[in-house]
Amino acid sequence: MAITSNQDLHMALTIFDLDETLIAGDSDHAWGEFISKLGLVDGYQYRQQNNLFYQQYLNGTLDVDAYLAFSCEPLSRIKLATLRQLHQQFMQEVISPLMLPKAIALIERHKNQGDELLIITATLDFITQPIAEALGITNILAPQAELLEGSYTGNIIGIPSYADGKVTRLRQWLKTRSISLTGSTFYSDSHNDLPLLSLVDHPIAVDPDAKLEAIAKSKSWQIISLR
Repeated sequence: MAITSNQDLHMALTIFDLDETLIAGDSDHAWGEFISKLGLVDGYQYRQQNNLFYQQYLNGTLDVDAYLAFSCEPLSRIKLATLRQLHQQFMQEVISPLMLPKAIALIERHKNQGDELLIITATLDFITQPIAEALGITNILAPQAELLEGSYTGNIIGIPSYADGKVTRLRQWLKTRSISLTGSTFYSDSHNDLPLLSLVDHPIAVDPDAKLEAIAKSKSWQIISLR
């Protein structure tokens, strides 16, 4: 008879959205505000466009390609070493205050259960990778900003992990792992994540927007708050 370890019995994939789910804010919008205040972009125009894209995201009408082109453009004009220094400052001044103790406790609970943890976000990897690391999660799927010869090009590699793109990127990732969606959980605040929420075994709405809250209630999905 084959011997099955406790890890094999209990390991399941636990997926988290990042912005407004594990942190109390939107890291992409916050990064735009941060570089505007520092004068690294045209403050007024950049803020206007940044706010517009954020509102489109909230409305579910985001043109993801246009948004990512906008997000990537400043990276192509700033040296990589400077960007890394700026991001350290961004983490200290902006992201640290947005960290949620209940979110950190939730992450630890899933780790203690032996689950495989993954963040899937529509925000650029440059912005989100250090945040995932600070939360103690090593696996992250995010839009990948192209980096060539030590500089960002302003382009994106592959499929953006937004809406249906999150499902596509997840399926690609699963092909490289020895884990399935059996017993999987996904935590999200946004109705934009309905494709992935509908795919997993345990969809959980976290401080959901109004549209997601209504759908979650209609489908008897669990609703929690990490605030």
